[in-house]
Amino acid sequence: MASTAAKKRFLSSPAFGVVGASNDRSKFGNRVLRKYWQHRLKAYPVNPRETSIEGEPSYPTLAALPKEVRSLSIVTRPEITETIVDQAIAHGIENIWMQPGAESPGAVRRARDAGLNVIADGDCILVELG
Repeated sequence: MASTAAKKRFLSSPAFGVVGASNDRSKFGNRVLRKYWQHRLKAYPVNPRETSIEGEPSYPTLAALPKEVRSLSIVTRPEITETIVDQAIAHGIENIWMQPGAESPGAVRRARDAGLNVIADGDCILVELG
């Protein structure tokens, strides 16, 4: 379990990116995005194959996200997560939450080595936000 301090730091971001967001309401990427919005948090979907998700513009890359995004929820396959972590480091993301199933040891190690606050131990943002 991630520490309370790590979770508080993640949630203190003025805005969030959700990589792997989808228009399919049965997918976790969609559920995570809507959960942020239900809590009146500013969240931006990231998916290169979608132009909009739930009626909001979707961003094709992390580099396209507004600079206010400091925390990133990742809901992708582990091999994609590894690429996303490299992009997050380059983009200046400070906090990463890898949803269960998105983690990979290499991605976790690279993110921690870069000094990012990383939550990747099976904790789920959906449970955290309630």
